[in-house]
Amino acid sequence: MKTEQTFKTKTGFCHITEDKIILTRDGIIGNVAELTTGNKIIRLLIIYGLIASLMIYNAYKDFKDENWLFFGLYLIGGIYLTYTVFKSINLSATPIIERNKIKHVEFKPAKKFLTRSYFKVDFEQNVGKIKSRLIMLPGSLNDGTNETEKAIGIMKNAGLI
Repeated sequence: MKTEQTFKTKTGFCHITEDKIILTRDGIIGNVAELTTGNKIIRLLIIYGLIASLMIYNAYKDFKDENWLFFGLYLIGGIYLTYTVFKSINLSATPIIERNKIKHVEFKPAKKFLTRSYFKVDFEQNVGKIKSRLIMLPGSLNDGTNETEKAIGIMKNAGLI
């Protein structure tokens, strides 16, 4: 009989079994995440890329019209989105990660009032490419501190960190 340990994530639950990590989506936030990304993050990156292109085009237009305020805003927004796309290329939204394919698991603590805590799981995909999966933990409004401590305990017990 397999043992399973579960902790809450931002959009649902993470189930740690003897041979897999399974991420399930639950509730309104999970349903929205399922609609927007599904199991592939490429769709979201394409949307970000299109928005970044539009912002850089608007920056160019405002530069020609000497509208310096909007030129700066569009340029900063476009550069930031472009940076985000390139930074996110190696991320995955896969819901099932086999434990024998996991190369490294790292815990990143939250920065107070700025970010959430998360686990970064580096794993090998079927084609041999190394991808990363972020497991975002609940925020401070959803009992994030207690859920984070529970998640760290489960990951340590499972021998992942």
